[in-house]
Amino acid sequence: MAIKDFSSQQQRVSIDYSQIVQSSSFQQLMREKRGFILPFSLFFLAFYFALPILTSYSKVLNTPAIGSISWAWVFAFAQFIMTWTLCTIYSKRAARFDEMVEKIRQEVKEGGNV
Repeated sequence: MAIKDFSSQQQRVSIDYSQIVQSSSFQQLMREKRGFILPFSLFFLAFYFALPILTSYSKVLNTPAIGSISWAWVFAFAQFIMTWTLCTIYSKRAARFDEMVEKIRQEVKEGGNV
């Protein structure tokens, strides 16, 4: 069985990554990603660590909410809902980020100014 050398058939393209990083399209992508990921991550961490902190150092979540179900259980269930919601929001936003990346890749492929 013969192994073909496809490297000679491929077009070698040198990509100037420093130009891509300095481009306005890439900078816009990074601003939007940072503007989305940072606040959502901070909210997630604050919401996630609030349950163990509040149950350890206060009695506020130990009071009954519905019958014998305490606020700690309601808060814990809300964390599942929060996680699913954030995942859904991120998946939709990631599709937009992917479109922006594809636009940058197309600009590089065409050889135009990125």
